[in-house]
Amino acid sequence: VQLQASGGGLVQAGGSLRLSCAASGFTLDYFAIGWFRQAPGQEREGVSCISSNGGSTAYADSVKGRFTISRDNAKNTVYLQANSLKPEDTAIYYCAAVLSVAGSTWCQPHARYYHSWGQGTLVTVSS
Repeated sequence: VQLQASGGGLVQAGGSLRLSCAASGFTLDYFAIGWFRQAPGQEREGVSCISSNGGSTAYADSVKGRFTISRDNAKNTVYLQANSLKPEDTAIYYCAAVLSVAGSTWCQPHARYYHSWGQGTLVTVSS
């Protein structure tokens, strides 16, 4: 199980980025996917998650209304559209997978549930 996060970069406050989480070596159909972030000196925070069937999503209060998670199982990729970015969104963003079942509506944005983690992608938001 390999995941690769990409799409990070430097953006001004109010700008947008689309992060991608690409899976290789397995099909995402059976996995719930979570996005997490960790800022320097801070604990890892759950940002969002999406169930294996895409029917259920969850968001941290800090990003609700600004971030949108989606998945394209045909492309084996999960996306995190981040709009109205704020300096406090600056962090390394990670995606992670937890084995579920195809068609499941389960997801929880808590790191303890996830067993496969990708390399992160850095998001820097300037004020």
